[in-house]
Amino acid sequence: MDVSMAVWALTIVGLCALIAVDFFIGGRKPHEVSLKEAGIWTTVWVVLAVLFGLGLFLFEGGGPSGEFFAGFITEKSLSVDNLFVFILIMGKFAVPTVYQQRVLMVGVLIALVLRGLFIAAGAAMISAFSWVFFLFGAFLIWTAWKLIKEAMSDEEDEEYEENRFLKMVERRFPSTDRYHGTKLFVVENGKRLMTPMLVVMLAIGTTDVLFALDSIPAIFGLTQDPYIVFTANAFALMGLRQLYFLIGGLLRKLVHLSYGLSVILGFIGVKLVLHALHETGVHVPEISIPVSLGVICGVLVVTTVTSLLASRKQRGTGDGAGGASGDGGEQDEQAGQDADGSKSVARRADIEP
Repeated sequence: MDVSMAVWALTIVGLCALIAVDFFIGGRKPHEVSLKEAGIWTTVWVVLAVLFGLGLFLFEGGGPSGEFFAGFITEKSLSVDNLFVFILIMGKFAVPTVYQQRVLMVGVLIALVLRGLFIAAGAAMISAFSWVFFLFGAFLIWTAWKLIKEAMSDEEDEEYEENRFLKMVERRFPSTDRYHGTKLFVVENGKRLMTPMLVVMLAIGTTDVLFALDSIPAIFGLTQDPYIVFTANAFALMGLRQLYFLIGGLLRKLVHLSYGLSVILGFIGVKLVLHALHETGVHVPEISIPVSLGVICGVLVVTTVTSLLASRKQRGTGDGAGGASGDGGEQDEQAGQDADGSKSVARRADIEP
């Protein structure tokens, strides 16, 4: 696509306007987000993404539209993966429920800005060096293999620990030991201190950058158009806050999510390698966008169905054991589901145990 600076500017202004509407209607006043509110806003963001994709179809044709939908679905599925770690972060910093939506909103905005920088760097590398496709493809295949190995391991669930950037910030800028509403800084004994609110926002935003290390190469495997890459990432991230509250309880049931994501990343990695070989003059078949979209959607559907069936089977086994051992069996089964769902994605973000 030949996107002018005017279209870029209008797109960014439009996204900022949507974020502002989201904030003033749903996020300005701290409150506990209900399932109804989360469901409505999640639907709104999905509908907006669909409308944007249809607009691309009308003005640019089926190619860019298909690339957007494939990229959006991929980034959305990888963003759901992020929610496991977000839950760990919220627990680590003991964020009160009424403030969680504000934390997620600012954290996601930080992540969106940082991803924009990643996308610009990736686009520059691709335009200058065609061999980058080999690098991206190999990295995705390696990440997929790593995900499978971690999902099959029997290690205990991991806990969140601040990354190096966050530790550096906390060393140089002391923080208070309690929340002060939504304030980011307070003055105590004549000293200006950070609050845990700012720390957890930075934790959400900077942790997402680690996830972007594989999600950005993944979407470049579906399209090399920076405009489509950016907008697909933007729509996937901006509905993440509401999705956190909507499917938070369902996440622990997606016990096969890591397997599905590993298949998707591996598939896109192979697609990138084939594309790189094609660019160098080697006659190899390339995987089309309709095929990519079908594979991604099919893997996600199969993963969701098998996860729910496995969770139901585990719940049935837990109920049977619970009859003999009381609530302990149910608690153990619950902990097992949490561990299966979150241990590999925690390591995917390179969080230290």
